[in-house]
Amino acid sequence: MERSGTHGCLGVPDGLVELAARSWPLFGDDDPSGEEVSRRLRAVLGLLDPPDDLDVRVEAEWSRDGLDGTELSWDAGFGPRVAGRLLRPAAERSALPGALHLHCHGGLKRFGLDKLADGADGRPAHPVLQRVRDDLYAGRPVAEDLARTGRAVLVHDAYGWGSRRLPVEGMPARSEHVAALDLAARSARGEVLDEVAEYDVHAGPAEDAVAKALGVLGTSWAGVVAREDLLAHRVLTGLPGVDADRTALIGLSGGGARAAVASALGAPATAVVVTCMASTLRELLPQHLHGHSWALVSPGLGRVGDWPDVVAAAAPRPLLVQFGTRDELFPAEGVRRADERIRARYGDGPYTGSRHEAGHVFDAAMQREAFAWLDEVG
Repeated sequence: MERSGTHGCLGVPDGLVELAARSWPLFGDDDPSGEEVSRRLRAVLGLLDPPDDLDVRVEAEWSRDGLDGTELSWDAGFGPRVAGRLLRPAAERSALPGALHLHCHGGLKRFGLDKLADGADGRPAHPVLQRVRDDLYAGRPVAEDLARTGRAVLVHDAYGWGSRRLPVEGMPARSEHVAALDLAARSARGEVLDEVAEYDVHAGPAEDAVAKALGVLGTSWAGVVAREDLLAHRVLTGLPGVDADRTALIGLSGGGARAAVASALGAPATAVVVTCMASTLRELLPQHLHGHSWALVSPGLGRVGDWPDVVAAAAPRPLLVQFGTRDELFPAEGVRRADERIRARYGDGPYTGSRHEAGHVFDAAMQREAFAWLDEVG
């Protein structure tokens, strides 16, 4: 049946968006300051208290391919310990500028930090990781390349990924019913799934169900992830050999959203890189909104401000936003308006918005630009 109205594919009745806009400031119509955006964001996400003691442990150390690696873990205050991996140029003993490189969603939740860097053996933990890198990161373990430019780079698993993934046996019955139907259909088509692929069949539908539970508790998926990213930045700045006064947040896609949110919430980074994760919210409606995960589309986000207001909330902190002109996850008009809104918030400040003839990726040209920009701004 054909649906009428501008927002018919959004899943809400026609007129509701307009009613919301008349009921309170929506999408930054009241032009909130950066400080107000940060305050509203903290309240909307439901940021839980940090633990008193992170209990950071060194699990293993290794050297290969011009890098020294340290496998770390710490306590986020609930659930399994967070796995992290620190990468440094080999044998470098001086204090280096730090970077927290945040992994993307990528439709793959069995792995998190492993999308960006390998362990001691220098090989991807699973063949699917190389496919993710080929699709999104020009085939590279990109955090390793960033470390080779002279930085101490920390990668870690976000809540819901890798070491912080949800056990299948603890997933809600409703989402497990959806997963069972999907698995049965795949089996009927003759597909044979390994443990990694099967896990993500379970994890996909569980996102919505878990987000509902988090909302009842007064927090949100993005809020829990943001809290853990703030904790990871705290770990980074407390490590020996890291210059705590020079740190960067960097990420593609969901990782870019995480970098923007952590910056807006007060992570004391000195530079931020957001790749392929900027559009105005109004233009996301209706075709593009549901293509994004709970890391971006958190309940109440529209009342915080527009998404570019979040990205620019920490102005005049140096900010690089990279746009892909063929990015299928964002509308071209939303991307254009996002760039304009961020520029307006920065004025003559240190903002660089760059356009690349690329899709939803952090390709080789983007990587070169981002790494050179970080060197330039310190």
